[in-house]
Amino acid sequence: MVAVAFFVDFVAVGFFFYSYGVFFKAIASEFGNSRLGVSLGLTVTATVGAVVAPLVGRALDKYPLKRVIGTGAISMALGFFALSRVNTPTEFYLALGVFIGFGASAMGGLATAKLVTNWFSKKRGMALGIAATGISFSGVVMPFISAALIENYGWRSGFLLYALFTGFVVVPLVLRLVISTPEEVGLLPDGDSQRLDLNLTPDPNIPAKTTTPVLKERNFWVLATTVGLLFCCQSATLTHMVPRITDAGFSLQMASFVMSLCAGFGVLGKLVLGWLGDHWSPRKALWLTIVTQIIGQLAMFMDSNLWVFGAGAAFFGFGMGGVVPLQSTLIGKLFGREKFGQAMGLLRPAMFPIQIIGVPLAGWVFDTTGSYNPAFITFVALYFIAALVVLGFRQFTTDFDEETQDLTAKTREAS
Repeated sequence: MVAVAFFVDFVAVGFFFYSYGVFFKAIASEFGNSRLGVSLGLTVTATVGAVVAPLVGRALDKYPLKRVIGTGAISMALGFFALSRVNTPTEFYLALGVFIGFGASAMGGLATAKLVTNWFSKKRGMALGIAATGISFSGVVMPFISAALIENYGWRSGFLLYALFTGFVVVPLVLRLVISTPEEVGLLPDGDSQRLDLNLTPDPNIPAKTTTPVLKERNFWVLATTVGLLFCCQSATLTHMVPRITDAGFSLQMASFVMSLCAGFGVLGKLVLGWLGDHWSPRKALWLTIVTQIIGQLAMFMDSNLWVFGAGAAFFGFGMGGVVPLQSTLIGKLFGREKFGQAMGLLRPAMFPIQIIGVPLAGWVFDTTGSYNPAFITFVALYFIAALVVLGFRQFTTDFDEETQDLTAKTREAS
């Protein structure tokens, strides 16, 4: 299931989010050269995603995952097809809102995190990190592919190709391969074929999941605020990275190389920070992501030399890469498998008011001043605020692993 989640994340994120910055100027030139206008496309997508996320989260807890993910993939395919045919900004926003916003939520990180969480307990952080590398690998590959498609065939043909691949390759694979829980095939989490140790002793290193309602759990709101601030800065940085580089006189292919370098180090970040999510405290792991992103942002801001910018993109990518597996790991520790979808679904709208600011802010600042600098100075300040918010984490309880206890009880009953 980790491999399936890897593939789904690759398509859901790579075909849209990592490609959007490469398509950015081509779309802007089609609809009036407003960078704010194109930036608002991501705002529309994120808004719809935040609205439907709680419903998707509950559906993931209630229905077979292949149905939810498959529905999201169909919606994404229709969205890409619609984008290849739009003629006005209104049609552009409708395609993003009606199809891409819902599809990305039902197919992407929320759904794949639920799938991996169902299949892993002890090594959940590492498994989530490996699965989420599909996001970063897409960032390595898709900027080059998107740039080549745009330069040779145009941006509309690029979206049409993505529609065909999603509809005729991704959808059938999801319906065939996705299995909601290991119990459906006679296994238990972490690949155990049996777990009959009736004298199981508590492991003091495994936090117990909370019984507190999701929205009343303090750590939930600390996590939502922290990750919302990080996503605000990250999404703006990624979306405007290619325009920033091409504005400096470099080619689209060279800009896509820097984007790929950033995503490549994101792979390393997901693996390292996914592993640390199983072994470090939430504060330490999140602080590491914040520090490396600040270093990267300062390097990209302070020097227009492409090699220095690329080094900054690498640091930024490493820190950015760890955020997705860390948030999923912490939600899993707090709420367990049974409420994971609900908690992750509620996390999206909880982050939304903060997360949504970054991309349009950077676009508006550029349209107004002709420079991205004021926006990215603001983002560096937001990183420091996020680091302070992390101090609000209350220590997770280190009592008994309730998931393991529950699974053992079920095994005892079955035997």
